[in-house]
Amino acid sequence: MTLDTLLKQLSERTTQQLTQSVSTQDSIHAPLQEAMLYSLLNGGKRIRPILVYLANQFCGGEISQADAPAVAIEMLHSYSLVHDDLPAMDNDALRRGKATCHIAFDEATAILAGDALLTSAFEQLSQPLSGYTATQQLAMVHCLSRAAGERGMVLGQAFDLSHVGQPLSLEQLKQMHALKTGALITCALELGAISAGHLTSERREALKEFGHLVGLAFQVKDDLLDIESDTETLGKPSGSDLAKNKPTYPSLLGLEACRSLLERLLKQAHQTLKPYGDEAEDLLALAHYIIRRNH
Repeated sequence: MTLDTLLKQLSERTTQQLTQSVSTQDSIHAPLQEAMLYSLLNGGKRIRPILVYLANQFCGGEISQADAPAVAIEMLHSYSLVHDDLPAMDNDALRRGKATCHIAFDEATAILAGDALLTSAFEQLSQPLSGYTATQQLAMVHCLSRAAGERGMVLGQAFDLSHVGQPLSLEQLKQMHALKTGALITCALELGAISAGHLTSERREALKEFGHLVGLAFQVKDDLLDIESDTETLGKPSGSDLAKNKPTYPSLLGLEACRSLLERLLKQAHQTLKPYGDEAEDLLALAHYIIRRNH
């Protein structure tokens, strides 16, 4: 199976699971669920749920075991985008080529839709589910909570917002994005591994290191695309980081150094999973895709 075919299958599986997880039926105020679905189903690469599925398979799991954590992490990621786009934060009007949630609906609905997506993510993991032990479910809830909260993604976003227009060192930039972007990417791999139920400490540590490398590569590539791509391809305004005077890897390192960094990160990712041979093939192919993508 080619990578494109695999990504398409897993993306479609994620979309199907997300569609089943939110319904306007029997709602006394359907616009809330409509805003949730609008944010969940308006495109996107589905990188995080795909990582959940691939890590599950890497650890010898049944793919159905990865459905709940895949839905949970995409819900949480979507909530973060809805809130990031709000006027109080990045004040963006375009996301994935469409109006952002607060533009398509209104600001209050967007805030509440984000809140609902966040809490629904944990409902996905904590509801009675067959195929998991209670220990597995608790471990997944804890993993997602840690990655998303005040020691993870939210902390990274708070630091980012408070340092717009301020110079950052390379180490500060790495720390910020390790929290804001990398924590959830690493969490996706951990969720997939936990869902499989067959996990050695060596394999879990390898996945965590791989997640750290891929998370950093994802952000470096995003920063490059903001400069090198265009609004139509990106589905959001290009050059927005520069316009908002945000600290980025290109602004600190330059374009060529960023491209070299991406190649080093890819080589390190290969070295991390090299001991697992063909079992790691799909994860490494996804790492290549993340670094070579155009949006």
